[in-house]
Amino acid sequence: MKNIKINIAVIGLGKSGIACSNLACSKGYNVFASDSGNFKTHSSMKLNKKVSAEFGKHSEKILDSDIIIKSPGINADLPIFKLAEKRNIPVISEFDFALNFIKPKKIIAITGTNGKTTTTTLIYKIIKKAYKNTVVAGNIGYPLSSVVKKINNETILVLEMSSYQLEDSPNFRPDISVSLNITPDHLKHHKTMKNYIKAKSNVFVNQTSKNFAIYNYQDKILRNITSNIKAVTFSFNTNLKKTNTIYYDNGSIYIKYKNKQIIFSPKIRIPGKHNIDNILSSIAAAYLLGIKKDIVERVISSFKGVEHRIEFVRSINNVSYYNDSKATNVDSTKVALESFDNNIQLILGGQDKGSSYKPIYNLIKKKVKNIFLIGEATPIIKKELDGSATIYECKTLLNAVKQIRTLVKEKDIVLFSPACASFDQFENFEHRGQEFKNIVLSLK
Repeated sequence: MKNIKINIAVIGLGKSGIACSNLACSKGYNVFASDSGNFKTHSSMKLNKKVSAEFGKHSEKILDSDIIIKSPGINADLPIFKLAEKRNIPVISEFDFALNFIKPKKIIAITGTNGKTTTTTLIYKIIKKAYKNTVVAGNIGYPLSSVVKKINNETILVLEMSSYQLEDSPNFRPDISVSLNITPDHLKHHKTMKNYIKAKSNVFVNQTSKNFAIYNYQDKILRNITSNIKAVTFSFNTNLKKTNTIYYDNGSIYIKYKNKQIIFSPKIRIPGKHNIDNILSSIAAAYLLGIKKDIVERVISSFKGVEHRIEFVRSINNVSYYNDSKATNVDSTKVALESFDNNIQLILGGQDKGSSYKPIYNLIKKKVKNIFLIGEATPIIKKELDGSATIYECKTLLNAVKQIRTLVKEKDIVLFSPACASFDQFENFEHRGQEFKNIVLSLK
């Protein structure tokens, strides 16, 4: 793919689209980029001046290309893709394009509906302690295209992979795959749960007997998927009779592998059962890479979690505020609710993703005093959760926090765990979480 005459069209100019366009330019391709919205440059990313671009539409100029690169999350049903198919123009992902220019020593890919970012961050921190030449990229906020220059044949590459990235990467083959869980998410995009599961399965499908697949034994979907793959499977959260497994018991973590048992005893600082799963899968990945036990224990013992995921912001008059903006689906919010006892003042809402909110109804009824709704999904959430708690329609985060201040009591937990996407009012979940923190930190 080094022919300078090759014309490439990049569809979608979010972070991945910009990074991919810039990479293609640097490799000598003629690049045309197309975005249906108004261009807003990311604060840390600028589009190469050599890139020809259009905004507000996807014109047929795209069809003058030899290859079309689709950014993650762009709908595959767009008319321009159907026209490209008729003309036999190949459509590939930003991720697949970037893979052409790298040959790392090892690739570890982490996916799952929830817990990806925490697990990816923890795995990266552990490996980085042992191998300085370690790079993290993908859905964690650094498109693979943006870090190509940092990767050589001695690099260990740690990737967070979303269903959007995996659905367009059918040829991807990591050395170690990690799948945390699969629950309904992004159904507006994927249309059906079957399609969503298929996308997530792409992390396993091309692996060989020389590769490892780490998976959550308690997840029935994952048990079914991994029963037919070629990779060596390694389960966590498992029954104790299995081999090739890792589990938590009474404060210690045990690995059973090749007739050996290894015990890890880190001090776990991040709360919640879900984080035990994240830690187990991280230790399994590190162990399979041959990283020393003391390094693993030391990193885990110092790990305090990631920003925007059940993140303690501050306490005011014995009322604790938590930022869980990363909870972009119902199951994530369920996990957050399970992390606290009761007396919760809950902020929900944003852009609806097509999943029902009813799975958290009983949990809310048990633990939540009031619900404060923001964003587009307000009428849907109100209808589905009516009767679970007192509901207030607040429209914005600022209004929600103001309303909470008039009702909150000592020892209450204010939990911002929206169960929705952020794009109705914010650039992304990070922007949304930072806005919540700014509001809370400004309170007197």
